[in-house]
Amino acid sequence: MDDGEVTAREVSRQRIVEAAAELLAREGRDAVTTRAVAAAAGAQAPAIYRLFGDKDGLLEAVAEHGYATFLAAKHGERPLADPVEDLRAGWDLAVEFGLANPELYALMYGEPRRGTGSAAFKAGMRILLGRIHRLAAAGLLRVDEGLAASLVHATARGAVLTWLSLPDERRDPALLTAMREAMVHAVTLDRPAVRDVGPAGAARALRALLPEQAVLSDAERHLLGEWLDRLTADAPKP
Repeated sequence: MDDGEVTAREVSRQRIVEAAAELLAREGRDAVTTRAVAAAAGAQAPAIYRLFGDKDGLLEAVAEHGYATFLAAKHGERPLADPVEDLRAGWDLAVEFGLANPELYALMYGEPRRGTGSAAFKAGMRILLGRIHRLAAAGLLRVDEGLAASLVHATARGAVLTWLSLPDERRDPALLTAMREAMVHAVTLDRPAVRDVGPAGAARALRALLPEQAVLSDAERHLLGEWLDRLTADAPKP
């Protein structure tokens, strides 16, 4: 297959995915049939099977398209100076995307692992992990980074899907605020865990607590103590 054929194939694939996404947003998932998508994209139904295998393959591609769209929105946001406020802003952005794109969001997140192998999903998770790492570096993270990322992702996903499941008269914005603040409390500390942020400050805090760590043997505590002392030796004392 030459470059021209590859380009034509990708253009055709993108056109079909966009047509399916528009049909999904306008008429719902049941309307996304191979016949309807082919007609909307100006293509023949067999082309969908050649490009995507079956309808489920097409839906997977639409979910990946959704993650790419969400990723573009994330890239448009500038990080806030306060890492906790930046966490809130990222959570709000995820929820706002879901509320603005209910059918697409339900496709993306309503089924386990739908589209999660895509490059866009993985890039989006790296952005989230970057936000979490800023909290850790500032001494503000209450739990480990992996658990924190899962909590942020799970609460945003749960908030949107719960909201979409409610009748209009029960859609109270206070629900979203309460879920966000519960997430913030679960993930962050009110004050930094160490007085001066950085390796030396963290090492001092851990060195002070080291004698209380019963899970370590005497030899392990001694070795870790040497490493912590080395990290703080040349740093200015608080």
